[in-house]
Amino acid sequence: MKTIKYVIIFFISLITLNCGVTYSFTGVGDLKAETFQVNYFQNTAKLIEPGFDRDFTLALQDLIVNQTNLNLTNTNGDLVYEGEITEYRISPMTAQANNRAAQNRLTVSVNVRFYDNDKPDEEFEQRFSFFYDYPGGELLQGAQKETAHAEIFERLTQDIFNATLAKW
Repeated sequence: MKTIKYVIIFFISLITLNCGVTYSFTGVGDLKAETFQVNYFQNTAKLIEPGFDRDFTLALQDLIVNQTNLNLTNTNGDLVYEGEITEYRISPMTAQANNRAAQNRLTVSVNVRFYDNDKPDEEFEQRFSFFYDYPGGELLQGAQKETAHAEIFERLTQDIFNATLAKW
């Protein structure tokens, strides 16, 4: 009876360990890739915000470094991110009685091309977009501009990460 009990426990353990389920808190499973590269995202939008393209490129690099065990490289990465900032636009969202905007919206769109040397069938080109709303009577400058950019970077880079590595 005791032997049967140990045999059953052994087989249950064996089955449980071999289910092949892997989990990580970032949602990234096992990657064959060891390196990634993020090419410079040129700002091709009609409205050019100085330094925005550099800051976006760095934000995407930082997110991938912080959420994976991949190593950043400048050339020949196993995973390659490239693209351009296609939209940086401020537009009024709601109007007041005196034809002034009650609320403005900063919208940023990024076109991303993703290449995976190990899995070419998972390569794609996709547009990602996000916005930040702020009061119409204020100019987007100083600390508020930094807050807007940080929020947009956080959302865009996480969406790109989810589409490429987390597969959400």
